Amino acid sequence: MNGPAVIRIGCGGGFWGDSAEGPRQLVLSGGIDYLIMDYLAEVTMSLLVRAKAKAPELGYATDFVLHAMQPLLAELSARRIRVITNAGGVNPLACRDALQAAIDAAGLSLKVAAVLGDDLLPQAEVLRAEGVSEMFSGTPMPTRLLSANAYFGAPGIVKALQLGADIVVTGRVTDSALALAPLMHEFGWSPEDYDRLSAGSLVGHILECGAQATGGLYTDWREVPGWDHMGFPIAEVSADGSFVVTKPSGTGGLITPATIAEQVVYEVGDPAAYALPDVVCDFSQIDLRQVGPDRVQVSGARGSAPGGEYKVSATYADGYRATAMMMIGGREAAQKGRAVAEAVLSRSRRLIREAGLADFSATSVEILGAEAIYGPHGRAGATREAIIKIAASHADKRALELFAREIFPAGTAMAQGLTGFAGGRPAVTPVVRLFSFLLPKDRALPEVDFQGRRHAVAMPDIPVRPQPASAILPDPLSAPLSGDLIAVPLIRIAHGRSGDKGDIANIGVLARHPDFLPAIAAALTAQAVGEYFAHLAEGPVRRFDWPGLHGFNFMLHKALGGGGMASLRHDPQGKTYAQILMDFHVPVPAAWLQHDAIAADNAPKMASAAE
Repeated sequence: MNGPAVIRIGCGGGFWGDSAEGPRQLVLSGGIDYLIMDYLAEVTMSLLVRAKAKAPELGYATDFVLHAMQPLLAELSARRIRVITNAGGVNPLACRDALQAAIDAAGLSLKVAAVLGDDLLPQAEVLRAEGVSEMFSGTPMPTRLLSANAYFGAPGIVKALQLGADIVVTGRVTDSALALAPLMHEFGWSPEDYDRLSAGSLVGHILECGAQATGGLYTDWREVPGWDHMGFPIAEVSADGSFVVTKPSGTGGLITPATIAEQVVYEVGDPAAYALPDVVCDFSQIDLRQVGPDRVQVSGARGSAPGGEYKVSATYADGYRATAMMMIGGREAAQKGRAVAEAVLSRSRRLIREAGLADFSATSVEILGAEAIYGPHGRAGATREAIIKIAASHADKRALELFAREIFPAGTAMAQGLTGFAGGRPAVTPVVRLFSFLLPKDRALPEVDFQGRRHAVAMPDIPVRPQPASAILPDPLSAPLSGDLIAVPLIRIAHGRSGDKGDIANIGVLARHPDFLPAIAAALTAQAVGEYFAHLAEGPVRRFDWPGLHGFNFMLHKALGGGGMASLRHDPQGKTYAQILMDFHVPVPAAWLQHDAIAADNAPKMASAAE
């Protein structure tokens, strides 16, 4: 195996809007070989599409050039740190040109490459005629798309590095490819070395959300020091694919097997068959070990041949939306707030009907501060302060402009205690929906634009592969619990993390100790979780076993009100869902209350299992 013994990759940003301190921290004190930065969530793509529609020179993450790169160009050059990012969004060439202008102005000789080919919008009419359908719902392609981008893997980035690029800007690639590509380049991993490709993809998956891997969003948040100076993650990767996750010394955060495990389960489906363009990953048996302060070694990823198709994320316009928010105080705040919201919607409906317009296509009322997202599990009925959130969507912008005008009259016509109108009338904005489909890889070929030339990218042959099997936890998970039982909130025996993929929410649940797994398995069935989230999830719930992490991953379909920019909910990405599930009560033997790993809480006594 060619290449150095260890490659150090740091992730300086996990989304568009992350702190500019991340890249600066890693470049100045991280001792890294590569800096990667991830800007593209599905919501972000919708925003970039709208930006490019207004100004053709936009459509990329402008913060990358202005705030991440420009102040650090001299240090990147002096320290010979290479940069890889998907900040190109829907306009990689514009991003490349803006960055090159900054480099030239600084008098430096850094070379920038752009990976192209993911933009499939020119093929939209042909694809529609071929009958392309949405990969989850089966619905036909919309009449007019705003964007269509294939999720490329590592080959285009590898080619750019081979050509000598110091900075590689891409459009839509899988987040994990940002880290996998430099490892393939440095270590000489082949496209058929599936176990190592899976390990490199796991590097990228752990790093991709920045400080989420260093204790950010951790369930046991009180254990995480230094939120005001959070460290950004670094992976020290060996040629065999094993790696250690750490962070710059002197920074805040916490790196333990538990904090890393929470990031591993984030936004994953079947852990034994996580499909990426370069490899189908099996993360079901990975091993996490503490090997020093804020140092966790990760090993055990396995891989198999990828499929012959790319996932394509397309977006399309679907009418308009408006969201109004105001505060209400006093006794029965939640009840008064809901009455106000319903009256505003009723009044608006009457007026738009009189204007000859159709009813709203969708509405949403949430009383924030009254545990609205908990639905029937909420416990804040007596709150004396809440935020009223009213949202509506409509095909005609005029209907929502009318709705926006009817918010303020509530301040004198409805419940006492209304305030917080200082933000003005709610804006009417376009709804951009996601449409995902699969496309044969030979229909989307990456190429690299570098130093005035376009370079083709050699793609590996796609072998025929069997469908990987899901992970199955060993018995005796179904063994009955014995003795006196006590009901404890799930958070006492588990921790977890939730995320989104379109309109699908995932919740990873991880036992605090392997001893607790049978109780979790018995109580947290797919049916039980589906019933618990029935007020939010309209589709089926599926549970996947995760043996290596002593836990499960749940996929909740049609659970986010359409997801992303299309959702009217205050949480369109399922960020709160793991926390909601942490209050699910699980019967456990009373003797477990003496277990070292159980978290502190109070719990009601239950009848003995023998009764």
